[in-house]
Amino acid sequence: MTIMLLLFTFLIAVFLGVELITKVPSQLHTPLMSGSNAISGITIVGALIAAGQGASSWVLTILGVLAMICATINVVGGYLVTDRMLRMFKGKEGRKQ
Repeated sequence: MTIMLLLFTFLIAVFLGVELITKVPSQLHTPLMSGSNAISGITIVGALIAAGQGASSWVLTILGVLAMICATINVVGGYLVTDRMLRMFKGKEGRKQ
């Protein structure tokens, strides 16, 4: 693939992402975040493949490992934030009054 095609694909993805996210009501941000973090797990698979193909070059291995670390932080952090937001909506049923 040429660099121009890759750059075009990236710019279209950024534009569509911004347009879609800005039109989501605030009540749907938690489910949207949870779903996008589940999809983000695919990034970890891609990073594993990139790191595994680094046998020919140590640069590929390092980039693959860095991508894996960043993707894992993204997924885990997203689920932690989603869990915290969902706990805010739960009632005080377990607390004594």
